Amino acid sequence: MLRRRGWSMGRRGQYLVGAPWIYLLYLEPELGTVPERKGTIWYPFHGWEKYSVSGDHAQLADEIRNVETDPVTVCLYWLEFANPDIRRAYESRGFRVICHGERGSRWEGKGRDFLYKQLVQLRRHRRVASNRLGSALFYGASVGCEVAVYGDPMQYEDERPEYGGTARRLRLWPEMHGTSVDPGLAAEVARRELGFEYQATPEELRRMFGWKRTSVGAPPPGGGAAGLKRPERRAKAKASGRPNPPLGARP
Repeated sequence: MLRRRGWSMGRRGQYLVGAPWIYLLYLEPELGTVPERKGTIWYPFHGWEKYSVSGDHAQLADEIRNVETDPVTVCLYWLEFANPDIRRAYESRGFRVICHGERGSRWEGKGRDFLYKQLVQLRRHRRVASNRLGSALFYGASVGCEVAVYGDPMQYEDERPEYGGTARRLRLWPEMHGTSVDPGLAAEVARRELGFEYQATPEELRRMFGWKRTSVGAPPPGGGAAGLKRPERRAKAKASGRPNPPLGARP
């Protein structure tokens, strides 16, 4: 969709490379894995730095309590996590409340471990749920979580109607809503939406972005802790005949 939109605007130099998440799975095939996954991790819809969300967290917490039968971990965005009233709405129902941290930006170093923390938690839980279909649900489905979407979807203050809101999500992904979603179907939708089929190799990424090869132990230009070192090692392993684990596979 984004590539077609770019082409319609006359921008031809665009490539599909899939979501950053699929490269994290490529780098960390075992991070966070446990012998037995337990419980549900629940992601309430959240605001962001420019817009807050209006909704009743206490009412949502009651609905979660009525639906979920296993222990529940509620993961709040850092803005909601900083609000003691919102935390209390979930903690008072006996839920464990956590936060993956701030998301940061390309100009800041904050949030670089956000997806790592999220991957660890998703691989420890049997089920992932939210009151809006979003990235956390696709991420969870890609690593074998059962998926559920239910409860008051809440609203952004001054939410823009041209984006379609909840009606658009229900129209595009009706099969991904409900207290129980078919796991195989959820995994298939996640792979499509995250762009697994468009994953680029390390060499392709270097060509696209003009990256230089780095010597072993040297940080890549611009900082990044992992850089290209780990994908490079996996590329060498592939060249030597040692198999790589399948993307999104559960050990």
